[in-house]
Amino acid sequence: MSDDANKTVTALDDERRVKVLSPGQLVAKRFFRNKLAMAGLIILIVMFIFSFIGGMVSPYQESQVFRKTEAAWKDYAGAAYNDSYQFRAADGVTFPVSAQQKFILAVNKGKESFEADGVTYMLEQRGEEYYAVLAQTPVATVLTLKGKSTFKEMDGATLSDAAKKAFETAVKAEKDSFEADGTTYFIAKSGREQTISCGGEVALASKVAFNAPTAENELTYSFEAAALTALADGKTSFTEDGKTYDLNLLESGAAEISENGTLVATVSRLIVSPQVFGTFLPLEFKEAVEQAIEEKADSFTVEDSSGEVTYQLQNKNQQYVVRVQKETTVNDTYHAPTRAHWLGTDGNGMDMLTRLMYGGRISLMIGFVVIIIEIVLGVIVGGCSGYFGGWVDTILMRVVDVVICIPAMPLYIIIGSIMDYYKVDPRLRIYALCAILGLIGWPGIARMVRGQILSLREQEFMIATEATGVRVSRRIFRHLIPNVIPQLIVIATMGLGDVILMEATLSFLGIGVKFPYASWGNIVNAVNDVYVLTNFWFVWIPAGFLILITVLGFNFVGDGLRDAFDPKMKR
Repeated sequence: MSDDANKTVTALDDERRVKVLSPGQLVAKRFFRNKLAMAGLIILIVMFIFSFIGGMVSPYQESQVFRKTEAAWKDYAGAAYNDSYQFRAADGVTFPVSAQQKFILAVNKGKESFEADGVTYMLEQRGEEYYAVLAQTPVATVLTLKGKSTFKEMDGATLSDAAKKAFETAVKAEKDSFEADGTTYFIAKSGREQTISCGGEVALASKVAFNAPTAENELTYSFEAAALTALADGKTSFTEDGKTYDLNLLESGAAEISENGTLVATVSRLIVSPQVFGTFLPLEFKEAVEQAIEEKADSFTVEDSSGEVTYQLQNKNQQYVVRVQKETTVNDTYHAPTRAHWLGTDGNGMDMLTRLMYGGRISLMIGFVVIIIEIVLGVIVGGCSGYFGGWVDTILMRVVDVVICIPAMPLYIIIGSIMDYYKVDPRLRIYALCAILGLIGWPGIARMVRGQILSLREQEFMIATEATGVRVSRRIFRHLIPNVIPQLIVIATMGLGDVILMEATLSFLGIGVKFPYASWGNIVNAVNDVYVLTNFWFVWIPAGFLILITVLGFNFVGDGLRDAFDPKMKR
């Protein structure tokens, strides 16, 4: 065979030729060979699937609250020994609050009468700390001339002939009161004219309270008056409305009123009132409360229609609180992990796993939006500054210096406080947070872009663009900026982790993302409560772990891209 036959001809399209990789393929090859970079990429893919797809497949909503039914001790009634006067107005009569206050002042000063709202009231003491209040209502005026009296009746009042004769008799006897037709009248003299007032009982005042056995058994005014009078006189029985009632004094100072062995009412200085308006407390309950207080017991039992009920008795500075166990529906807070809730529930009774998914959306979204804002501002400012130089560079770089000197954290706190004061909508707060973080964080990118542009603008390809008449904006954004993209990608990737950490910090401090929206930062905010920190690990550890591995993932990817874009990196 000839030597020519042994020669191997290699054409340009021969498969055996040396394969030359493009710059992009070289970067990708270097990146995918980096094990840490691949680990970071896998972490980020998992985080994106967890946050954006996980929320879609979760059976729960972000703000869905779970509730449970449990027996809880609830305030049922309050009790206190009374040391002030209790008033019972007569049937069909109003005894106003202003008159009650004037009554107390009159008693304290030892007066026998007082005036309130233009009405004169008289005090009749019927026992120790027991008074009857009588009102003097003018019914007529009398003018007496030469022994002859002229009566002028008030509007709506009628004075009988018997009352007129009784008046004249009282005047001759120099008395200031008289009785006629079963009514007591009072005489007040003012010059030649005299005023006749009708005195009627309008209220009772005492420091004891009456308790009826049931809500249907309403105690009348006359019954209470007769009972108080009998107690004041030390009697063991009294008659009212044709019925005879027995009085049984107890060691506690209270009294039981019964008719033919049937308990009708009790009288006591201990006032027991329900916590819920409209609830009626039976006599048996009130007596059990008083007995428990006397015995200094912590609990007592009362038999009712549903059976035997146990009550707690708490003493708070001589103010007693009666509590009872009731079935109530409450938020299922801090529930340990179960099959229904894989990571338990938080302090609001919401599913922790679902909140972490939606929180990841917010944290990642804020990270990307902030980085985009920083890159746009940094590229525009840094590109213009580096290309034009001179006074443009000086002005733009001084702006960068001013922004860098702004104290970021105090600014965040002030803006957060302002939004709290004006109660800004939580969704608007997220947008505002993105804008604030982006407006504060772009100077570093601007400086990097400026430095790269300064080194690139003097190279041959830029001289060629200037010679061919390419407009300035095209030179910057078509020929210069693309050469800075590798560095931008690295900075952006590594900066995402910093932004997520900053968002988490602000939300942890309560000035970032607000409830009901979740972010990993405000989820970790639960550790402000030491009890939650030490007892409910599932509330804050998962969110902290997600922040940790996500930031690590971005840092690993950023390191890998930096190594891959480095032209000095070995193949």
